[in-house]
Amino acid sequence: MKSYQNNSRKIDAEGCSDTEAPFEAIDHIGAGHVEALSMPALMAVALAPLSIETCRTLLEACGGQLRRIDRVGAGELRAFGFTPKSIEKLRAIVEIAKRYGQEEFVPGEPFRGSHDVYAHFREHLAAEVVEHFYAVLLDTKHRKLRDVLLSKGSLTSSVICPRDIYAQIIRESAAAVIFVHNHPSGDPTPSREDIEITRRLREVGELVGVRVLDHIIIGKGRYVSFVDDGYW
Repeated sequence: MKSYQNNSRKIDAEGCSDTEAPFEAIDHIGAGHVEALSMPALMAVALAPLSIETCRTLLEACGGQLRRIDRVGAGELRAFGFTPKSIEKLRAIVEIAKRYGQEEFVPGEPFRGSHDVYAHFREHLAAEVVEHFYAVLLDTKHRKLRDVLLSKGSLTSSVICPRDIYAQIIRESAAAVIFVHNHPSGDPTPSREDIEITRRLREVGELVGVRVLDHIIIGKGRYVSFVDDGYW
């Protein structure tokens, strides 16, 4: 186990005790060694003046899964001792973590392949408990214009209406589009419904002059591309 020494005291890589103040823990391990802190201690540093014990209790309530924290409601967070300000701070930290873990496919960049889209959406969509259906809009040279959230579904499916979808795409003057959605189950294998709606979206796209380049389904740690994986 990795350890650090400061003033003859050793703090192991699990960090510090619940009773120790988070900034005292940093003093003990030395500046630049925050990787030695436990997750509750890191959270307490970021969410000061909340205690390590409070952060540990919250993390345990989420089954030890940091990704589940953004599912905790404001009322529950207040019960853990969070103030309105610390709740907003927590939400901001979670959003920063999501964006840090993704590789942004920014407006103006050309579309090179399905992995660009997966890398852009994976952190944002991997933790969602309902389906989110997006369109990535592209210009005539297949450079990105922007992302559009088209629908938010139930636990099992999204309600997709091709007419409404293309109304938004045409409004943005997009020449091509990539559809993206997540499977909350974690398995990105296309369902019969996914295959059917993709077929209909491609047909409507041909009629209105918008080329559908791909449909990408994101699961936990993996994805399916309709083009790369032979679904059309």
